[in-house]
Amino acid sequence: MTSELFAPLSLRSGHVLDNRIAKAAMEENMAGDGQLPDKELFGLYRRWAAGGAGLLITGNVMVHAEALTGPAGVVLDAAAPLEPFIEWAKAGKSGGGAIWMQINHPGRQIGSDMPGVVWGPSAVALDLGKHSSRFGRPVAMTSEQIQATVTRYAVTAQRAEQAGFDGVEVHAAHGYLLSQFLSPLVNKRTDQWGGSLENRARMLLDVVRAVRAAVSPSFAVAVKLNSADFQRGGFDADDARQVIEMLEPLGVDLVELSGGSYESPAMSGRPADARTQAREAYFLDLAKDLVKTSPLPLMLTGGITRRETAERVLDSGVAIIGMGTALAVTPDLPDRWRQGREADGHLRPVTWSDKALASTAGMAQVRHQMRRIARGSRPTPGTHPAFALISERRKQRRALRRYRAWLSASQGAA
Repeated sequence: MTSELFAPLSLRSGHVLDNRIAKAAMEENMAGDGQLPDKELFGLYRRWAAGGAGLLITGNVMVHAEALTGPAGVVLDAAAPLEPFIEWAKAGKSGGGAIWMQINHPGRQIGSDMPGVVWGPSAVALDLGKHSSRFGRPVAMTSEQIQATVTRYAVTAQRAEQAGFDGVEVHAAHGYLLSQFLSPLVNKRTDQWGGSLENRARMLLDVVRAVRAAVSPSFAVAVKLNSADFQRGGFDADDARQVIEMLEPLGVDLVELSGGSYESPAMSGRPADARTQAREAYFLDLAKDLVKTSPLPLMLTGGITRRETAERVLDSGVAIIGMGTALAVTPDLPDRWRQGREADGHLRPVTWSDKALASTAGMAQVRHQMRRIARGSRPTPGTHPAFALISERRKQRRALRRYRAWLSASQGAA
């Protein structure tokens, strides 16, 4: 077994992580007034910072105020005040580790009840069967909208650095906008943004170039990328290998591998490929192949809960292991591993046959635990998924009213 789990890792920017354990991004949907981080998020990240992970990656922060993954999403754009983000960065670094901000645009993965815009590379709607109507119908982006969105990523990254974050992670996985451009199933364009993989990767590469140019050389820039979409004819492992090679000359420090989308929620442990459901480290087989050719350090996220599994992932050549749900249940798990201890328990499994609803309920369970942690309470892994889902939907309805009012006022002021 490797002894590298608690060894430091130096990245090409000069950024040094204290150990190889990262709190992977989980969408908190816990923004306060004005779509800003507040004391709830500060408390949550102080708790995680004290838990021993070398790196905390925030849940996705929106680069466009009119395009949110959920009504309680945090927005950092040119108009947002920096003070709450400064406080958030301080909370995340309070334990001595690093904090990176994940930055994102949802593209077409926006609820049909949300105000704002629903954009995609093409006018291809989500296919979730009977749940499809829950999402808006996308319109194909113009070249001007694509360029403006590239600029938004750069602005958010620059402001994250000004607020004291140590790096950003550009989200190009899980079926969000940049992942949509990469997917031949969603991207049907015939211009310079579609067709070949080189064209489909153009927006991601432009975003990374713009971000890298907007921040200091010592500021970390990472990319979250699907190892595969788990959809027939979609973005696959060979595509991922080629995109990683395209990213290498652009000053990227790290690529985090995950998988799936709303249509095939592999990141929730319910992928289309049933073989990955029966074990931890859902995407390790794909990662092992990518490690052989990757010119960049790789981080693997998806289902890791035990130290033995984490050691096995590092033995495969992966540089960092990422954990999400495990740290929502046991926020001090890295320190426990140092002491030879394991997690207290696991979330109650969601065994519903409806994959889309089960994935939503699973995310609601995780958010329920995060809110408890933020309040200083102990997690309750046995919470019934139906209870968590109902509670989450109530909170989201209230948040949606606040978001609508805020967005309307912001647009009026503009």
